[in-house]
Amino acid sequence: MASDQHHGEAAEKSLTVLLYASDRGRRDNVRLALGRRIAADLPEITVLEVATQPAVLTAIEAGGIDVVILDGEAVPGGMGLCRQLKHEILEAPPVLLLAARPDDAWLATWALADAIVAYPVDPVRLPTALADLVRRSTAVEPSAQP
Repeated sequence: MASDQHHGEAAEKSLTVLLYASDRGRRDNVRLALGRRIAADLPEITVLEVATQPAVLTAIEAGGIDVVILDGEAVPGGMGLCRQLKHEILEAPPVLLLAARPDDAWLATWALADAIVAYPVDPVRLPTALADLVRRSTAVEPSAQP
């Protein structure tokens, strides 16, 4: 019975998306493009917006972040931060990197990003890419456990 109650709570839990962009307008555009739910089969999202790299690190260290969106054009840049997260944080959440050009995909590979979406922010493409990333990361979690 307790496990049924726990399962119900987990099903109602929202996905927490950490959004890093130094530009407020960029954060607003991303948040609006994401809406409240990125896909019908996934729970609603809660977006935690931050404007500095130390705030990203603090939020991730506090836990509870399901997925991260980093602005590759932020000052300081999201690409270097992505690489830092992947190298320094054990079991870092998956990262979607926003890049200025599709040709920046090689930089996203260098940064170890799990997904990349090019600007301008597209209200169809961004939620779809984020939903795909969430599904891939949750599908991998059970097999990653020893």
